[in-house]
Amino acid sequence: MKIAFVGKGGSGKTTLSSLFIRHLAGTGSPVIAVDADINQHLGAALGLDEGVAGELPALGARLPLIKDYLRGSNPRIASADTMIKTTPPGEGSRLLRVRENNPVYDACARDVELDGQAVRLMVTGPFTEADLGVACYHSKTGAVELCLNHLVDGRGEYVVVDMTAGSDSFASGMFTRFDMTFLVAEPTRKGVSVYRQYKEYARDFGIDLKVVGNKVRDADDLEFLRSEVGEDLLVTVGHSDWVRAMEKGRPPRFELLEEPNKASLRALQDAADATYEVRDWEHYTRQMVHFHLKNAQSWGNEKTGADLASQVDPDFVLRESVAATA
Repeated sequence: MKIAFVGKGGSGKTTLSSLFIRHLAGTGSPVIAVDADINQHLGAALGLDEGVAGELPALGARLPLIKDYLRGSNPRIASADTMIKTTPPGEGSRLLRVRENNPVYDACARDVELDGQAVRLMVTGPFTEADLGVACYHSKTGAVELCLNHLVDGRGEYVVVDMTAGSDSFASGMFTRFDMTFLVAEPTRKGVSVYRQYKEYARDFGIDLKVVGNKVRDADDLEFLRSEVGEDLLVTVGHSDWVRAMEKGRPPRFELLEEPNKASLRALQDAADATYEVRDWEHYTRQMVHFHLKNAQSWGNEKTGADLASQVDPDFVLRESVAATA
């Protein structure tokens, strides 16, 4: 399953995504964790020293390698230079699979050990001094979107993406790349404001959206969230001594996480797993093409000097059974 964690800044989305990643790793499931927020905190939340986390290879800095690999022998893509963040795969494209080794993972992913289990971690990369005043952070997250467009994940395999704060992921089609979107909301008016934006934007695209209530202290907090988000409220998470210790850099064994919070994480996995049975790869591919054509017309054709609509392979559908390209 491809799973996104979203929410306003400070809502706790990175903490919740890191807990969910630890939970999945504890089940023995293969997990790819992606920090798609330029405020790079997921590595630290997974227990990496800040210095080590800061030296993780940035996807945005390796975009030429990613494009060249994913392009493969696709005859519709004249060169890697003409690929943009929304370029869809076609016959001859190389696809990424969760369990494999490939040059993209070799260059961009690092294993992180979590209580004896390893997950692959990839990061968008932070702003650098060279970016200030001249670059848009969407150029950083474009590498994530391109990888998601070429990623084939199967039952029991998980790709968990800690998204940029707020509703900025709607600036491209990346919000349609997920089987499940978990929106982390605090029991405040500001806390649910991003939910309303997501709900409105996602309505026309069949986005499966569930709310995770965070920092819920009492029945009044719970009632507030229920009144604001209704049946979209899936679970709530309260105070956690385990999280407080983790934030101090001294996390205990994950098995010592409080039982109510463990139950919430199990409920998140159950909700994500349930989407597998209703996956519609044709719809998924159509949405990919829709946003590619939209981006091509608005800026891509002009930037690359090519007709990017010609990159679309009308007979190609991304699905689990599609043959890999060497």
